[in-house]
Amino acid sequence: MTKQPFCDCEIIHEETVSDTRSKMQSREAYMKLASLFKMFGDGTRVQILHALEQNEMCVCDLAALLGVTKSAVSHQLKALRLSNLVKFRREGQIIFYSLADDHVKEIIDMGLEHIFE
Repeated sequence: MTKQPFCDCEIIHEETVSDTRSKMQSREAYMKLASLFKMFGDGTRVQILHALEQNEMCVCDLAALLGVTKSAVSHQLKALRLSNLVKFRREGQIIFYSLADDHVKEIIDMGLEHIFE
């Protein structure tokens, strides 16, 4: 059994701490980042995002693709929209959803790349 490494020193490396502190964001920014990552903590939401990376789709299309109810898709799309991860456009009575911007695509792509490396 290997022991977990831990720090047994009492020395504060002031220069390192100071340098790191100057590069940190506000506590509020980290709370917002954590909320963003929570959106990626649900498999259905991630599937929706990945599908919307491929094509703009309506609720009915997404429900058929994922094998879930339109109500379930609508619920997830609302959360994604409120988090600024998806946007929509109306064409007559049909609402089409797509990714809000390229950053969302990059997050999905980087996550998939990481799990398959």
